[in-house]
Amino acid sequence: MPVILSETAAREIKTIIQQQELDAARVRLRVGVKGGGCSGFSYLLDLTENQKETDEEFEQHGVKVICDPKSMLYLNGVTVDFKDEIMGRGFVFNNPNATSSCGCGSSFSV
Repeated sequence: MPVILSETAAREIKTIIQQQELDAARVRLRVGVKGGGCSGFSYLLDLTENQKETDEEFEQHGVKVICDPKSMLYLNGVTVDFKDEIMGRGFVFNNPNATSSCGCGSSFSV
């Protein structure tokens, strides 16, 4: 899999879809990158019903994930996890392609 979604992250995505009363059959989790952030690139997670022809689509733990080809260059092999700890809760990216990342973990460089 180009992008690995942990079971914990998939459970949280399903919870968000249910809480926001979205159509689970039509919603996709868009995983991507965009320029910016303190290290050069920042991660993007979005629930969307809009899918482009060029998007790669795959399913993990019952969640349909899409990623555009440009982002895939930077995200191949990345693991998206969800942490709920005393210091905070949120999605965490483990990117083997990143040469460095910022302290908050929301941006990286290659």
